[in-house]
Amino acid sequence: MKKLTLILTAAALTLQAGSFTITDEARVTSSTPTYKTIIKRVPYQECWDESVPVRSSNGYTDSFPFGTIIGGVAGGVLGHQVGKGRGKDLATVGGALIGSIVGHNMSRENPRSYNNEYETRQRCVTRYSQNEEEKFIGYKNIAHYKGKRITKISQRRLSYIPITIHVRY
Repeated sequence: MKKLTLILTAAALTLQAGSFTITDEARVTSSTPTYKTIIKRVPYQECWDESVPVRSSNGYTDSFPFGTIIGGVAGGVLGHQVGKGRGKDLATVGGALIGSIVGHNMSRENPRSYNNEYETRQRCVTRYSQNEEEKFIGYKNIAHYKGKRITKISQRRLSYIPITIHVRY
């Protein structure tokens, strides 16, 4: 009977997952305040007045369509020289159209040319100023427990760091 009780007890202990927890504490040997550098970029606008030349109403000046007329006539004459029969008429019309387009574009004033008038406009650019700020993170508390260094960050200085040990068997 004793043998059966001993075997059943051993089996019960083996089947039960055993574990226990121990709570201890380690004495803090140093506690120093810890800071983090935070860099803030703050946007601001820098503005100034600038005198800029004024373009004509549409950017071009074309008072009389000389270029269009001359280009159309020249294109028609050149087109007439090409082709035969019915194709000669189409070449003349096509040459006149292409010539008038080219003549019109050539007679227009350069779109980047300006009148002698100026107006004041405000120009702005966004720039950033950079500010560095030290932010308090907490206290770095250092202790040693059984040959191991333990570090804990907290909002106040600690005298002891609590240690929880879980043992499973």
